Amino acid sequence: MKTKGQLEAEISDAIVKFEREYMGRGPEETKTHILDDIILVRLRGVLTPAEKNLACMKDSATGRALVKKLRIELLEGGRATLEVIIHKITGRDVVSLHTDVSTKTGERVILFTLDSPLDPQA
Repeated sequence: MKTKGQLEAEISDAIVKFEREYMGRGPEETKTHILDDIILVRLRGVLTPAEKNLACMKDSATGRALVKKLRIELLEGGRATLEVIIHKITGRDVVSLHTDVSTKTGERVILFTLDSPLDPQA
């Protein structure tokens, strides 16, 4: 059986690969945390230069909202792929997926809730 650290690293690597292939570029840094039946993935440096510029424009509230909406819609479009990735690594089904992106820091979080707790070796 894989350790918690091995599972977290494998999930991080798979999410980076997904981001590169599906979203067009990968994050600068990724960290995954497993907590019972929850997987939290934190990605830093996900925004493109164009998204950063859009978020900082004169009417930045509109720009920030557009960047957030686009990122959420894109991730929702890849949801089935993400669920398969998590299932292959953990053997658990994804019950729900939540995400948000900060247009200020360029950080994204993805939270997966699983159908049962993971009990990897510590």
